[in-house]
This record gives sequence, structure tokens and C-alpha cells, in this order.
Amino acid sequence: MSIFSLPDPGAPLPRIALAAVGLAGLRVRQAAAELGLACLGATTPDEPAEALVARALAAGCAALHPGETDTGRQLALARACRAGGLPFVGPRLALIDAMQDGVAAQTLLREAGVPLAEAGVPGRRVELAVLGDRLGRVCWLAVRESLGSALVRAPVTWLTPEQRAYLGQLAVQGLSGLGLTGLVTLRFALQENRLGFCGMRPGLTGREALDEALTGLDPAVVQLRLAAGDRLRERQAALAPRGHALQWRCVPGATAGISGGPGLRLDRAPETGGEARLTAWGRTPEEARRRGRRGLQELLGAKCAAALLTGLDPG
Repeated sequence: MSIFSLPDPGAPLPRIALAAVGLAGLRVRQAAAELGLACLGATTPDEPAEALVARALAAGCAALHPGETDTGRQLALARACRAGGLPFVGPRLALIDAMQDGVAAQTLLREAGVPLAEAGVPGRRVELAVLGDRLGRVCWLAVRESLGSALVRAPVTWLTPEQRAYLGQLAVQGLSGLGLTGLVTLRFALQENRLGFCGMRPGLTGREALDEALTGLDPAVVQLRLAAGDRLRERQAALAPRGHALQWRCVPGATAGISGGPGLRLDRAPETGGEARLTAWGRTPEEARRRGRRGLQELLGAKCAAALLTGLDPG
């Protein structure tokens, strides 16, 4: 079931409301433009959900997109959308509620046969984005990890290809019966050579450029397509990561930029003080690292670039 329709050639642009500003809404604005949709932006990052829904309805918006925000905010927006009769771009309300609860999400996946991480046991954390369509098909994207607060790497190189495929299979197993339409991110932990589910969150995370670089699929665009009733078109085998990618969050100077070149992407929202994401990718971990170093040096200077690269091993 679709919640809105994509425009026909030459038709007026449908409009969606966006509950995010700055960098948190940038990927949505880019994806909407790609699909021929217009965006009605939020007035502030914390505009009350009911007020935003009322503005969206008054403006004739076909749906509301939460942008990149936490599960609690998405739950509030989804509830306000239901109360106001405005479609919400995201998983169904009951599933978002379970994600916010945490224990409820673990119960759902345990009942589907997915092993859970053990509370209090240390382990290495990873995550992967998962897409589902109205026909019940589910596919998973690159397994990634956070290396501190400012850096994300994909795929995770200390997991074997077989372990990464097993994670993807667990994600599909856990979500196939939950009626997922859209995008979620699942978190797992490796504890004493055992993989277990930790939790999940709905929607965009800001890390979608990694998946686009490695698979050619933009999750932000696909999320909107799925909300419009489209089906997943790619086979799982075609979504295997090709190469390696890194993404840094940083705040470059107002006039700083990158010169471009292979394997570099800069996403930046000037209206929020210059916060940016630099994504670098290459055929090997070292090539991605080398390209990232060049981009960081151009954006931040050699000293800051060296600090952000410290501790990042070539693989």
C-alpha cells in the first residue's frame, strides 16, 4: 500500500513535509529532488509534532518525513500523523513503538529465532541498514561500525564475509514477518565469537552515503520509493559491498571545501553552521583511507586531518 504517489512527467510537484533542518534533513531534500518531490521544511529542529502536522496539512502535503532523528521523536511524529490523518514516511506505528521500548523489539526478534546479545557482556558493536517493501521482501546493506564519535567504517573488516552474510540473514529472518515497509537499522554485538541482536531504530541515520558508495543504492531515495508503493528492485547478491568506505563528521571553516576527485563526497548544510560529512571510498581500505586523508586535509588542514586519522588502521 502506498502512502503517496510519485509525480508523472509534467505534473505539478507533490510536496512532503520534512521534520528536520540542516544536515539532518539534507539527504531527504536531495532524495526528494531526485524523485521530483518538493519539501516543506520544519521551522526549528524541535517544532512540536502536532504543529508541524497541522502546517503540513494546511499546505497540502502528501506525507511527512521525519528526517534524521531519534526513535522517540519519530514515534511522536508518527502518532501526530495518525491523529491528523497525514501519512508518515517510516515503519508502521506499532513497530516504531517496539523500537522505542527496546525490550519489545528484542522480544519480536527472539520470537523470530534471532539470538539476542547478552546484557552486561562486553563485545564489539556493528550495525546494518535493512529495507523492506509492501510485498514482504527484505534486503540488507553493508555491515558497518563506529570508530569513535566522528568516524564510521564499512564494511567491518574484522568480521569474515561469512559472518557478515550471517548477520544479514539474521536481519532478514527477524524482520520478514513484521510487515516492514521502509528503512530500519539493526544493531548487533559480537560477544565471545557469538553474534546477538541489541536493538534497532527506524529511518535515516546520516550514514547512507556509505551504502550508496559501496552498493550504488541510495537508501534515502529507496525509502521514498517504498513509501510511494514501489517494490525493492535489487537482488540481494547485487548489494554486496564493492570496496571500502569511511565517513567523518566534522565542522570545516565557512570557506573550506574539497577539490573533488575520485572516491570523495562532501555533504554540508551551510544553514547549520557548516557541519558536514565527508565520505571517502576505494577498492581497498588503504585507498579509501588515502582519499579520506586528502579530503580532510583540504577541509581542515593537515594537523586536524592527522588527528582524525589517528588510530585508523589500514584495514
